[in-house]
Amino acid sequence: MALHNQLGEKGEKLAAELLRKKGYTVHEENWRSGKNELDIVAQIGHTVVFVEVKTRSTAYFGDPSEAVSPAKQKRLIQAANDYLIEHGTDLEARFDVMSIVISEDGTEIDHMEDAFFPMA
Repeated sequence: MALHNQLGEKGEKLAAELLRKKGYTVHEENWRSGKNELDIVAQIGHTVVFVEVKTRSTAYFGDPSEAVSPAKQKRLIQAANDYLIEHGTDLEARFDVMSIVISEDGTEIDHMEDAFFPMA
């Protein structure tokens, strides 16, 4: 497995662990719908939360969350719609982004709730 894939996998595990510590129930990790993927599907209260995790070894080129482009958001929204239909849920939904930097200096995690909203 390529190093960047290992780093991404490590970041997703850290994100799921942090969500559990915050009281979320993690329902899915790496849920796929066609070519689209949801890194984490979790729930807190009456809200299903779709979490995109971006992990980098440095923030030198900007915050990892900046990689969640409008095109990426569109794919996440499509996958979330598929998930909601497949699971027949009527819960509120939101999109979060977790930026994780894992470097020799330590690990930094930034959990951005309501990071973006689907366009009506």
